[in-house]
Amino acid sequence: MDMDAALDRTRRQAIELGAAAMIALAGLPRAAGAQSNTNRQGTTSMPYLTTHDGAEIFFKDWGPRDAQPIVFHHGWPLSSDDWDAQLLFFLQNGYRVVAHDRRGHGRSAHVSNGHDMDHYAADAFVVAEHLDLRNAVHIGHSTGGGEVARYLAKHGQPAGRVAKAVLVAAIPPIMLKTEAYPGGLPIEVFDGFRNALAANRAQFFRDVPAGPFYGFNRPGATAHEGVIQNWWRQGMSGSAKAHYEGIKAFSETDQTDDLKAITVPTLVMHGEDDQIVPIDSSARIAVRLLKNGTLKTYPGFSHGMLTVNADVLNRDLLAFVRGGA
Repeated sequence: MDMDAALDRTRRQAIELGAAAMIALAGLPRAAGAQSNTNRQGTTSMPYLTTHDGAEIFFKDWGPRDAQPIVFHHGWPLSSDDWDAQLLFFLQNGYRVVAHDRRGHGRSAHVSNGHDMDHYAADAFVVAEHLDLRNAVHIGHSTGGGEVARYLAKHGQPAGRVAKAVLVAAIPPIMLKTEAYPGGLPIEVFDGFRNALAANRAQFFRDVPAGPFYGFNRPGATAHEGVIQNWWRQGMSGSAKAHYEGIKAFSETDQTDDLKAITVPTLVMHGEDDQIVPIDSSARIAVRLLKNGTLKTYPGFSHGMLTVNADVLNRDLLAFVRGGA
C-alpha cells in the first residue's frame, strides 16, 4: 500500500473517532448539586460540585482514596493546572492529591459574586467536606496561601480535618501598606494592577509571567516560553471580573488573626528574590504570628519557584509532609 494513502486513511479514522467521541460527550449531563458529574455508565466525567451559594467548582481528585490527602490552593489569576509538577510528584509518592479551580478561575463557574477571602475559604471547605478529606496537608501558593490561612482558621481546624499546612510565597499577613504594617506596598501598586487588567488583560497577563513572576526579567535569566504561555493560558481561562475583584482580596485582606489562630505545624517557604510578594513584608512577619511555624527561604528564587525550581521545592515539601509534627 502507498505510504501516503495509508497515512491519509489513518488520519481519517482518527478524525472519525474524535468526532464520534465529541458527539457522545455532548450528550453527557452537567452536574447539579455538590456531586461529581457522571455518565450513564456511572464513570466519572468532569468533576464539579456546587457551593452553598450556587457556584460550580471544578476539582481534581487523583490517587488512592485511603492515602493521606495533599490539597493544593492556587494563586491569582491561575488555576489548579499551576500545580501540575506537585500533583504528579506527590501522586507518584503514594499520596492522594486534590486541587480545585477557585470560583471565577479556570474551569469553575464565572460567577458575579463572592470574590473575597471568606468565600474562597468556604469553597475550599465544601471541597474538603464533599471528598471527606481528613488528616490533610493544605499547601497554598500566593493568594492560595491566604486561602489556606483563612480555611484553616475558620473551617479546617475547627472541623478536625487538617494535619499540616504550607504557605508558599504567600500573601499573609497583608500585602497593602497600613498603619499596622508600614512595610507593605502602597495602594497605587494595586490600582496599577486594576488599571492594567481593565485596559488590556491579555497583554497584562503576558507581561507578568514574562517579567517579574518567574524572575525572567533578571539579568542573565533564561525565559521559558512554554511557562509564560501556560501562565497566560490559565489566566485568560478565568473571569475578568473575578480577577479584577480578586486584586482587592489578595492585597487588602488582613490575615493577622488567621495566622494567630493556626496551631498545626506550618511551613512557610519563600524566595528571597520574590518581586511579587516581597519576603520582608510577608513570610518573615507571618512566621512570627504562627504558633507552630517554620520559615525556609531560598536565595535568588522567584515568586514562581514552584514551577521553575520544582525539583528543589518538591523535595522540601515531601520532607515536611513526611516529617513528624
